[in-house]
Amino acid sequence: MNKRTHLIKPLLGMDYGVISHGKGIYLYDEEGNSFLDGCSGAVTANIGHGVSEITEAMVNQANQVSFVYRSQFTSSSAEELAERLAQSAPGDLDWVFFVNSGSEAMETALKIAIQYWQELGRPTKNKVISRWMSYHGITMGALSMSGHVIRRSRFTAMLEQYPTLSPPYCYRCTFKDHCPNCSKQYALEFEREVQRLGADTIAAFVCEPIVGAAGGAVVPPETYFKEMKAVCNRYDILFIADEVMTGIGRTGKMYAMEHWGVVPDILALGKGMSAGYTPMAATLVSDRIIQTIERGSKIVLSGHTFSANPLSASICLAVFNYIKKHNVVENAEKSGAILLRGLENLKSIYPIIGDVRGRGLLTAIEFVQDPLTKEPFPLQNEVTNRFIRKCYEEGLLVYTAAGGLNGVAGDAVIVAPPLIIQEHEVQILLDKLNKGLTELVSELATEGLYETRSIS
Repeated sequence: MNKRTHLIKPLLGMDYGVISHGKGIYLYDEEGNSFLDGCSGAVTANIGHGVSEITEAMVNQANQVSFVYRSQFTSSSAEELAERLAQSAPGDLDWVFFVNSGSEAMETALKIAIQYWQELGRPTKNKVISRWMSYHGITMGALSMSGHVIRRSRFTAMLEQYPTLSPPYCYRCTFKDHCPNCSKQYALEFEREVQRLGADTIAAFVCEPIVGAAGGAVVPPETYFKEMKAVCNRYDILFIADEVMTGIGRTGKMYAMEHWGVVPDILALGKGMSAGYTPMAATLVSDRIIQTIERGSKIVLSGHTFSANPLSASICLAVFNYIKKHNVVENAEKSGAILLRGLENLKSIYPIIGDVRGRGLLTAIEFVQDPLTKEPFPLQNEVTNRFIRKCYEEGLLVYTAAGGLNGVAGDAVIVAPPLIIQEHEVQILLDKLNKGLTELVSELATEGLYETRSIS
């Protein structure tokens, strides 16, 4: 009989293994099993586990001071981290507000955007336009911006109805008849929505550079962001980039928006900023916005008890130092290309794979019943969960991205190992994926849920 637990876990009643320790790209449980962390936890453990330099930074800062309250003092570690972020960020994103999670970073981005227009004497600009197939966080404001139907469902009555736009989903493009010029169609859809609602009611447009948990590494067409930013500029709408998952090297650039040369007005970070070594996130804000607030109320109306605490800041600085010292961003680009080629090869073997996609070490596999029609599996077949379980049995962790098709269908997993993964380790990961796929197809066929076929 299992020992009684008092910890509320993601799925009540399920037995979870107990992790003993981690090292590099591997985690080890108390039973002695090893797991290749093929998704960096929740696409978070960007520099792997058990890095001694990070531990040393924790101890050094803890021996000085772990906490000061932000309205009473600042600290050298928080000041230095803000400077490093401002120096690394594109454009004039020179101001940093520290929070504890990606959800809080997006909530802060929302509040700053609305406050900016209030400070300018335009208080009616208080709505946000976002996209379906998106996830920006679980707090109420961040969830209002999210188009993840499943995660919204229990709280819909309390949420703002912000999501309205189609996602730039090349595999199932809304404007496929216009490809490769579909970016203009997405921008036209955006502009029409602005005109319907009235530009004087809209504070910001928000998006993930690459859709993460809501769809699985969905990369937009090449000119998409330039077209969308042009609409923002034309109608005085702020551009908020949610880089909680993509930021700090994950896609082979320090910031994913660099791939398209578009600079947002506000940018949210989390996950890889601390690489999982401490709860820490940030909202980066342009000079123009902060100068406006400084000329007005002088107060950004957001705050958290643990914001900018020196212990977390020093840990994030150590993560930054490690990333630079070990050329982690460059390795993400190199290893990501190898991983994506390997996924393409698996796609050529298994017809159940409809699409593989991604950028850097943020990649995904989408499953379909038929690769020609792209027909998805019913969600009740739990194809994503089955595959995650098969991989787990092979000692591999991958991350769910199910339910992206309006919350009623769509099976995908994110494959996003730590950015330190080497070529031979990528091959080990691909071998484990291959075994998991073999087992998945066999199980579904045995239950009559999938008809095996060959790719001709």
